[in-house]
Amino acid sequence: MAETPLEQRLDAALAPMFKPNWPGATVIVTRDGKPVFRKAYGLANVAENTPMQPDMQFRMGSITKQFTAVGILMLAEQGKLSVKDDIRKYLPDFPDKGPRITIEHLLQHTSGIPNYTALKGFRDLPDEGVTLTQVFDVFAKEPLEFAPGERYSYSNSGYFLLGLIIEKLSGMKYHDFIAKNIFEPLAMQDTAHEGFERSAKRHIKGHRLSGKEIVAVKDIDVTLAYSAGALVTTAEDMARWDAAVSGGKLLKPATWRQAFTSCRLPKEAPCNYGYGWHIGTLSGHKMIHHGGSIPGFTAQALRLPDDKVFVAVLTNGNGGAVNTPVIAYKAAGIAIGQPFAEFKPIALAPESLDAFVGTYVGTDKVKRVVRRDGDKLVLQREGRDAAPIMAHAPDSFYMEGSLASLEFQRGADGKVHSLLVRQPGADETALRQ
Repeated sequence: MAETPLEQRLDAALAPMFKPNWPGATVIVTRDGKPVFRKAYGLANVAENTPMQPDMQFRMGSITKQFTAVGILMLAEQGKLSVKDDIRKYLPDFPDKGPRITIEHLLQHTSGIPNYTALKGFRDLPDEGVTLTQVFDVFAKEPLEFAPGERYSYSNSGYFLLGLIIEKLSGMKYHDFIAKNIFEPLAMQDTAHEGFERSAKRHIKGHRLSGKEIVAVKDIDVTLAYSAGALVTTAEDMARWDAAVSGGKLLKPATWRQAFTSCRLPKEAPCNYGYGWHIGTLSGHKMIHHGGSIPGFTAQALRLPDDKVFVAVLTNGNGGAVNTPVIAYKAAGIAIGQPFAEFKPIALAPESLDAFVGTYVGTDKVKRVVRRDGDKLVLQREGRDAAPIMAHAPDSFYMEGSLASLEFQRGADGKVHSLLVRQPGADETALRQ
């Protein structure tokens, strides 16, 4: 029996993930730099019932960071900076924190500078007319959360500062620099810093899930996001970008290798971030990836370099309106011939669930608490809401809307001693306390 064509298999898996009359997405899958799947789902404007089209433009959120990182690396190759330089060499107005903070610390989220979007001062900024100086002042005087290089902690502040360094050393505005040096050479006509578009396209309407209702999102002043998240793009332009990156354009081979090398931390602490990209695995295949979330939009872009497969998913919904990462991971799994298993719940005796109850702590020191709620288990990861987990095997569970398998490990005595989380990106083991 002939195998179903890839395009049909992708569509059959992805289409059910979009609800009628809800926000949607554009999805592109490429192999060897050539598109093998390109489709739009859902609505571009829920209130006006406007169907999504494959060529529409979206905010990409934090996927912006890889373009900022490449801009910095271009300046490094021009001899204008070294990633080992102290940031105060170029940003003398940034307060001296004592320990030396390098450009590499910013690139790898290991600086210890607090994430400005999580600070109260950020929430107090006006909705319109914000200046870069106002955003800088939100976090510049805050104390470091840890010594630079000591650990990884995702921080938009670092990439905001990298944008300022690009402006200082290039003598150009950030949006002009990346347009002239990245977007224009790669014919990415519909990609730009929002507000400085070079084509007639503008991003579509953003939405979010509020309770059980989909609501339109008010546009934000993207100065708030700047070089950490202010870019807009299309699926086709993201494919152009990946073809350039995979083809080794813009930077020297050694520089690209460094960009895709995970940071190194003391005591072999985990770090799965390079320069602007997460470094991980998908079903045992090397994966270079990043997501983005900004009011009204989410995005996911991933590359499986050994398979020469790229997937980009751009959506006009956040807050749970669209499960963007899962869409991207599912598409990638199908593209490499390793589709994710569809978990089906099995019933376990309620009393047997007590064996799994406890607190589990991973190498990142994050706690996961498993408790019994009647005839089911509930898992709560530190800083997140609790969610029910269902058994799909005697010692293995899953969470609705997730591709992760939660596998409880037993010792020779038959007792559970750890929790192995198998998930796209990187597997993680948490020890029972």
